[in-house]
Amino acid sequence: MNNKLKFLAVGISAFVIGLSLNNIAVSDVPSKIAVVDVSSVVNSSSQVQALKKEQQAKAKDLMTFIEKARKDVAATTDTKKKQALEEKYNKELNTKKQAMDKSYASKLEGIDKTISAQIAAQAKEGGYDIVLAKGVVLYGGSDITDAVKKAVK
Repeated sequence: MNNKLKFLAVGISAFVIGLSLNNIAVSDVPSKIAVVDVSSVVNSSSQVQALKKEQQAKAKDLMTFIEKARKDVAATTDTKKKQALEEKYNKELNTKKQAMDKSYASKLEGIDKTISAQIAAQAKEGGYDIVLAKGVVLYGGSDITDAVKKAVK
């Protein structure tokens, strides 16, 4: 029983010493933390605004195409021709939609890289070690959102 008590005491002592050393090691590393409201940066970006307008124009063109296709199909009386015309327009519509989606995704990825690069540049300029999304941080951190907004525009 005495050996078990000694073993328990040594174990607890080792745990306490380890915990103390860990606290000393962690507390010696000062970190500057910044926060960024990413959605605010994205919404204020002129590139994002231009992409939205472009996407709306393409969607309008697509709707015009669909209306024209419906009229052409409705005007055709022959069943076989009508079915062939529907297939033709469906293929064209799918091709246009895929091209539109691919273009949008590619441009959005480019904008994302630009914004991420600006956040990293502002963090380096301010000497920050860590940058977190503003919504994740409950308290603390320096807000660099405005600086990133200015750099992104």
